Amino acid sequence: MPVSKPSELPKGGGGRWPASGVGFRSVQWGDMEVGYTSTGPVDCTPGYQGLPGGVCPCPHYGYVFSGRLRAIYPGTNWPDEIATAGDVYFFPAGHSLVYEEPSEVLELNPAAALQQVMAHFESLAGTGRLEVEGD
Repeated sequence: MPVSKPSELPKGGGGRWPASGVGFRSVQWGDMEVGYTSTGPVDCTPGYQGLPGGVCPCPHYGYVFSGRLRAIYPGTNWPDEIATAGDVYFFPAGHSLVYEEPSEVLELNPAAALQQVMAHFESLAGTGRLEVEGD
């Protein structure tokens, strides 16, 4: 059975997503993608452009070690959800994520859905069209 410390997960998904840099570590275990994000403030919304509805199609289950992130649900009447240090969260598909301050987050995601998002981010980075706001 796989076991890892978050900081020891492979950078950039073990080379699958090089544009994600050192701030994102991830590995697929079974049908789940285990990811660890360490980032400064960043609005991920621009990265979802080109995906259906311009939102993230991947549900996220996670734990916030430090920082603060907000899930916004465009085109719905759902209120924003905020997760801060010590919180466990579930953000369903159909959101935009904003890391409002430097954050460290562990997520468990359905592998196929996260891989769709990351492949999209990689394609944008390859064209220079990926412009997220933040550090």
